[in-house]
Amino acid sequence: MDMPGVSKEQVMVLEEQNILIIRGKSEKELEEEEEEEESGKRYSSRIDLPPNLYKIDQIKAEMKNCVLKVLVPKVKEEERKDAFQVK
Repeated sequence: MDMPGVSKEQVMVLEEQNILIIRGKSEKELEEEEEEEESGKRYSSRIDLPPNLYKIDQIKAEMKNCVLKVLVPKVKEEERKDAFQVK
């Protein structure tokens, strides 16, 4: 996920009830003292992660050059109990 203007400290990645939640917020310094509105960008994303398809306990995230990379390993087909080959 490309997040220009956002540092690693301004990004939150968490898993809650089989949903991957990504939030980020950049805060730009106000150029004029009279301006009272907060400026910056906000990023938010929610992705469903069925536990029978993904290894939720092995999620990893890294931020480099304003690009967030989240790795979510899949469960191997032979490990899945809800899928089987039809003969």
